[in-house]
Amino acid sequence: MSESDEALHLTATDLRMATFRLARRLRSARAADSMSDTQLAVLAGLRMHGRRTISALAESEHITAPSMSSIVNGLEEQGLVVRIPDEDDRRRVQVEITAAGTEIVAETIRRRDHLLAAMLDRVDFTAEELATLREASALMRRVAER
Repeated sequence: MSESDEALHLTATDLRMATFRLARRLRSARAADSMSDTQLAVLAGLRMHGRRTISALAESEHITAPSMSSIVNGLEEQGLVVRIPDEDDRRRVQVEITAAGTEIVAETIRRRDHLLAAMLDRVDFTAEELATLREASALMRRVAER
């Protein structure tokens, strides 16, 4: 293994470990304690992208359409999403987030941002270190979006 390959591997390991630990802490902050991570992800995706089919939602979450249908059923029972018949194809339905679903997502984001800000504040980073973290977050977003 070359030096650059080893450096890449070590960086990947460090990022994975730090990201996993941070994500686990952030997932604990949510507006609805009984809601799963997948349910929150579906709501957040609908809030960000608008109406979507069950198939599109399943693909974005890397699960099967029947599993997504079950998740959507649960969200619908809670009044967080509604099904709307597709205008072009009557056999297909679109799933849309409700105002209550939007509020759950917004409150969860607010709680998670507050938690992370408090965690960052406890470390007492310098302005330069905070700038480095912002730059790193942009780089990590590029990796995640590929």
